[in-house]
Parts: sequence; structure tokens; C-alpha cells
Amino acid sequence: MSRPTTRVLAVLELLQTHGQLSGSELARRLDVDARTLRRYITALEELGIPITAERGRYGGYALIAGYRLPPMMFSQPEAMAVSIGLVAARRMGLGDASAAVASAQAKLERVMPAQLKRQVRALSENATLHAPNAASQGNPELLMMLASATQAQQRVRFNYHDLHGDATRRDADPYGLVYRNGRWYMSGMCRLRDALRTFRLDRMDNIETLDTTFERPEGFSADGYLSHSIATLRRRYTVEVRLHTSLQQAMLELREDMGLLAPLEDGLRLSAHTDSLEWFARELARLSFGFEILEPLELRDAVREFATHLLKQVDR
Repeated sequence: MSRPTTRVLAVLELLQTHGQLSGSELARRLDVDARTLRRYITALEELGIPITAERGRYGGYALIAGYRLPPMMFSQPEAMAVSIGLVAARRMGLGDASAAVASAQAKLERVMPAQLKRQVRALSENATLHAPNAASQGNPELLMMLASATQAQQRVRFNYHDLHGDATRRDADPYGLVYRNGRWYMSGMCRLRDALRTFRLDRMDNIETLDTTFERPEGFSADGYLSHSIATLRRRYTVEVRLHTSLQQAMLELREDMGLLAPLEDGLRLSAHTDSLEWFARELARLSFGFEILEPLELRDAVREFATHLLKQVDR
């Protein structure tokens, strides 16, 4: 590559990295005069890269956010960071987005130095990411629309399908989005129920953004609300367990959505709901601290059965 072409690309990289730089600063970094710098800027514009120039003390050159992305230039650490993000994105299973992720990764690898390409592939093929694969395919356009509505605090209207496939038309104020256990969720105020609700994105369709705006409650946590919703969801069994530990240790070892914790004189009370006492018994068995089952009595039997099963494995 000729030296002038290298410097033209260097201008592009500097503007991508710093956002805006004065002409004098660009010329100093490239070790050229102002006239030569203007030729480089013209060359980028002729390639279709939109650049704005502002005069004055605080003016300078900057890239314009247009309808298409200019060529992107990454350092090796930046390319590695993007590649790690793409590895994680593959597991979110958002329909056609999976193909887009593979295409983006292929474009990166085609221009990577050989050593960096080997490092990225080694990470992709040998590292384990503890995030579940998406349990169902979602719609990436729906996700982006909801993200935009959440940011702009605009009400949305959509069809929501229940477990049996029956749909209701809902208006809701989207407060936040959460990716949890392989699914995307939207938490917000449901205007049909006039209450906070959480909606699964794979059960939503025919969405539209309305002109109505709203105010998000200060300090609202979509992730925290989702955990609370799952923990308090009515199920077959109601469970009460006394935990002999501190709140800090309990929060470290218990799943966020396992139940609600309340302080007691001699520990904590775990209040929860479950459809499977066997599953709950396994969750209790892995705790490092002691516990006492208050209800139901059937959970005690489930813990005993699981303990007997473990002892049989040890005695083999």
C-alpha cells in the first residue's frame, strides 16, 4: 500500500477512535501540512465516507452517522473483544441474527493476522460460556423495536399469546429488557391489567410503537422485577425453609429466582414455590450451610431420598 493511501486510512482510523479532531491535530499526528490533510479528507469523501467539518475554536473533522457504516478499523485487542462478543451472541438464538453473527465473524477472520485468528478460533472452540442457548427463536427486529421504545419511553401495542396459544391485544409501557435462561423478556406496565407484568418476547407479535409516552419509575430494575416475578409465581407447592447462614452467603449460593429471603432471629426464611420437590431438594442439598424445612413435610422426604441416592453412589 502506498504511503498516501496508508495516511488516508490513518485519518479514518483517527476519526473512528477519537470522534472529532481539529485539522491541526490531525495534521500533527500524520506529520503533514494542512493542504495535504485536506486532500486526504477529500479522498475519503470520494470513497463515500461522510465527513463533517466545523470551523472555529472548537471545530474540527468528524464522521457523520449516515445510512451506511464506513469501513471499520480495529486494533488487535478491539478485534478480540468483538470476536468474544460474537461468540456470546451466537447463544442468544435470535432467528436470522444467528446467520448475521456468523457472517460478521467470517468477515473479521478474513482480515485478521494469522496469530490473532488462531487465538480467536481457540477461544471459540475451547472456551465454555455459561449462558444457556436460547430456548426458542426470537425476532431480532422485535427486540430492536422494543429496545428503541424502552429508550424513548414510548408505549407499545402487541398481541400476546398464552400457554394455550390464545392471544390478547395489549398496550404496555416497556421499562426494560432482560435475557435470562435462554429467553428474552420485557418488563413494564401492562395497561390491560393495570399492573406490572413481564412478557416473553417469543410470545409477542404484531407489535407497533404508539405516540403515547410514559415516565419510567426511578430506580426500576427489570432484572430484579423478573427475579421477583419468577420467585413468587404460584406453583403446586409452597415451600418455607429456615437457612442457618447470613444474607450475603445465601445470596451467593441461591439462584436469584429461587425464592424470597426474610431475616429471622437465628438465620433467614426462604419462601418459595415449586412444581417439583425433587428439584428443590437437589437445590438445597448443594448448599454449604445448614437448613431446616418448615413446610411442606413432603420436601423432607424428597431430601432424604436424594441423600440416600447420593450415599448409594458413594458406596458403589
